[in-house]
Amino acid sequence: MEHLNVTNNTFINSVDCPSIDDFRNQVYSTSYGLITVFGLVGNGFALAVLLKTSQQSSPFHVYMINLAVSDLLFVLTLPMRIIYYVKRGQWDLGDILCRISSYCLYVNLYCSIYFMAAMSITRFLAIVFPVQNLRLVTENRARLVSVVIWLLICISSIPFLLTGQHFDLTTNKTKCFDPQPGKGDWQKLRKLNHLSMTLGFGLPFLVILLCYAGIIHALLTRTNAARQQRDTGIKAIRMIVIVLLTFLICFTPYHVQRTIHLNFMTRNDTTCSEKVAMQKSVVVTLSLAAANSCFDPMLYFFSGEAFRRRLSSIRFAMTNRGGIKS
Repeated sequence: MEHLNVTNNTFINSVDCPSIDDFRNQVYSTSYGLITVFGLVGNGFALAVLLKTSQQSSPFHVYMINLAVSDLLFVLTLPMRIIYYVKRGQWDLGDILCRISSYCLYVNLYCSIYFMAAMSITRFLAIVFPVQNLRLVTENRARLVSVVIWLLICISSIPFLLTGQHFDLTTNKTKCFDPQPGKGDWQKLRKLNHLSMTLGFGLPFLVILLCYAGIIHALLTRTNAARQQRDTGIKAIRMIVIVLLTFLICFTPYHVQRTIHLNFMTRNDTTCSEKVAMQKSVVVTLSLAAANSCFDPMLYFFSGEAFRRRLSSIRFAMTNRGGIKS
């Protein structure tokens, strides 16, 4: 988190360490630019397909729509970040947009984690308890769970709306994503980190791992007749691979680094090289965390329920419409 992972050079410059501003501006502007393109195209296309075939709805379909909406809302705020870093850390878009841009990053981050957990539970029940699944997992319940996730994440992320733009006397620039916590604020930030680490990351990730362990066990112990239902098993395996890759590349490095960084900031015996390396790791892991919106379209296409069939039905309908007009 930018509020938790401070990416400015205040504490570096205090001991005349080299600035990482050029590194930060180049990495953020480039990575956010790529994420904007791939995230907008991938999630926009996926959402269009999902909404166009909403008559084929299912609980999994409901979660996919909500995940795509979350990604798109975040991706639409990235151009503001790109402008900020292209202008070398000068924010000219106003205090409200600064707060909204920060807020959307964390809403997307934790909505993605929780919707992946909901999708994993849905797949787990479908494979391990197929009979009970018909009664327990319904579209209305999926919609209710989605509303609860949105409310939970949006309300718990409100603290990130409280910090807006500020003027940096050192650089004579208006800053947005570079908060300057006071000395006594680090303990508060560590407590906030422990809370989000446990409830926002650790708990849903544990649920996901338990679901996947149950899915793999169920697939390995299937009867010969059940093994003939290869489609369900293949979709489950694809989902396991994509979700675990997303956690491995995007979510885990960010949360681990953030915890290390906050502990690092309370120390008084750090060297200049350690501080520079820590700041650069902040930039890299935050960029990776933002890239989660580029992984989700793969989840829709490779493991979504009949996503490719939905796409084919749209193509078929468009072809028939064109044939009728001609």
